[in-house]
Amino acid sequence: MKIPFSPPDIGEQEIQAVTEALRSGWITTGPKTKEFERKIAAFCGTEKAVCLNSQTACAEMTLRALGVGAGDEVITSAYTYTASASVICHVGATPVLIDTAPGSYEMDYCKLEEAITEKTKVIIPVDIAGVPCDYEKIFQIVERKKGLFRPSENPLQKAFGRIIVQADGAHSFGASRNGIPSGSLADFTCFSFHAVKNLTTAEGGAVVWKEREGIDSEDLYRLYMLLSLHGQSKDALAKTQLGAWEYDIVAPYYKCNMTDIMASLGLVQLERYSSLLARRREIIQIYTQELQGLPVEILVHESPAYISSKHLFLVRLTGKTEQQRNQIITKMAQAGIATNVHYKPLPMHTAYKNLGFRIEDYPNAYQMYHNEITLPLHTLLTDQDAHFVASTLRSILEETQ
Repeated sequence: MKIPFSPPDIGEQEIQAVTEALRSGWITTGPKTKEFERKIAAFCGTEKAVCLNSQTACAEMTLRALGVGAGDEVITSAYTYTASASVICHVGATPVLIDTAPGSYEMDYCKLEEAITEKTKVIIPVDIAGVPCDYEKIFQIVERKKGLFRPSENPLQKAFGRIIVQADGAHSFGASRNGIPSGSLADFTCFSFHAVKNLTTAEGGAVVWKEREGIDSEDLYRLYMLLSLHGQSKDALAKTQLGAWEYDIVAPYYKCNMTDIMASLGLVQLERYSSLLARRREIIQIYTQELQGLPVEILVHESPAYISSKHLFLVRLTGKTEQQRNQIITKMAQAGIATNVHYKPLPMHTAYKNLGFRIEDYPNAYQMYHNEITLPLHTLLTDQDAHFVASTLRSILEETQ
């Protein structure tokens, strides 16, 4: 038996939709992308959504729209993928990494509050595995630190008048906290539709934002369009109108738009999304039941406070060392099961070591990482597959006790 870690769930509906887009003549940004944006916004309970070619692009363009740059600090978690922090470097700002709370995948909110300075412009919380962070607590911290905020000349910073909360929702599309959907929790939320995500457009992402007095969402949408398409005043769709060829380049911006091919795929995935989430829930139930009684700690995907998007099944192997965890990953692979680790903390990577970060300063993040293993969680798994994965891990753990 061969069980891959996270293959995309692509069916005939998606293939047909992409084929139709190819035959339509619109293969770059066009009507399908605009339709996808409208439906993403409706799903998240926001007025607008912008679809780009990755979550990373969404996060970077948001920082650029907010005027974040040299001399500014942006806070994020040490326990995440590089995209959460690399975008801070892209705009020339300084990343500030926060350790996780003891026994948690989320950043330590007490340490977050301590890290805020007059240079802090944005906080990027990370919704690991699709579990939304405690945004109520984060906003309470932001309000308490409001007196430290020093807005630049950027009109959005002035309109907020406080630190902006920009969620890394790469994993959390479809999640909710206290009944509020991801996308309506933070000031801005950036989603990923990469091939391994619950909903995929192959590559792709979207950014949504909450309405705020003093900020015109239409103007903000147009700014994203400029930022993502070379600063060009008209996109290709607008230029098809009779006699409307002429355009202006208002600034030397970037190129990261979504295509209609990608959006066509996403539209079908969005239609199927409720059933995809339901299937993920069933697999989690199988895993949880099968792993009962073992020396493991399983990430909780549903609580009175939140419902996750069930993106990743994170398991901590209690009492195991990093070397033992790696040996178990190898044994699972030998049994035909692909597993993974989420995540190797950023201070353990060369790029962040070179920026001066040391894993010794992030002991809680290391403790979460050193014995973590991620089991396959995707909608192509059968019940038999899920039972096999769990029983194989059980057998290996019983052998190594």
